Amino acid sequence: MRTFDLAPLYRATVGFDQIADMMDRLVSSDAGASNYPPYNIEKTADDGWRISVAVAGFAADDLNVELRENALIVSGRRAADEGERHFLHRGIATRAFERRFTLADHVRVSAASHENGMLHIDLVREVPEALKPRRIDIVSGTARPALEAEARPVN
Repeated sequence: MRTFDLAPLYRATVGFDQIADMMDRLVSSDAGASNYPPYNIEKTADDGWRISVAVAGFAADDLNVELRENALIVSGRRAADEGERHFLHRGIATRAFERRFTLADHVRVSAASHENGMLHIDLVREVPEALKPRRIDIVSGTARPALEAEARPVN
C-alpha cells in the first residue's frame, strides 16, 4: 500500500482541503473497492459527461440516484425473488449496491434514464455568471474611472 505525504500541499495552499481529503479517500478505498456494478464515464462535450452503469435485472423503481454535497450516489436494491428458483448457473448479480462519484464544483445532474439494462446519468458543468472571466476596460489619461468599472464577458 502506498502512502502519500500531503504536508507540502497544506503548507503551500489555502482552501484546498477537499482535494487532499479526496486523495485520502481514493487511496484508502481502492483496496476494498467493489467492481459491482460496472460503469463507464464518457465525455460528451467540453462541459458535459455521461455516467453509464450496467444494472441488468434492476427495474427503474429498484434504482435510486441522489446528489449530496458534490457526491453523486447511485444505489440499487431489488425486492426478493418471489417463489423458489433453482439456478444451474447464476452469473447475473442482482445484489444491492451503492456506487459513489465525487463531482467537481458547479457540476449538476441534467438527466437520468434507464434503458436496456443501463442507467445513464448526464452531467453538465454550469459555471455561474459571477465566476466567469470578465474583461475590464482600461481608460487612458488622467481621468479617474467610476468606482464600478464597466465589465463585459470575455466570451
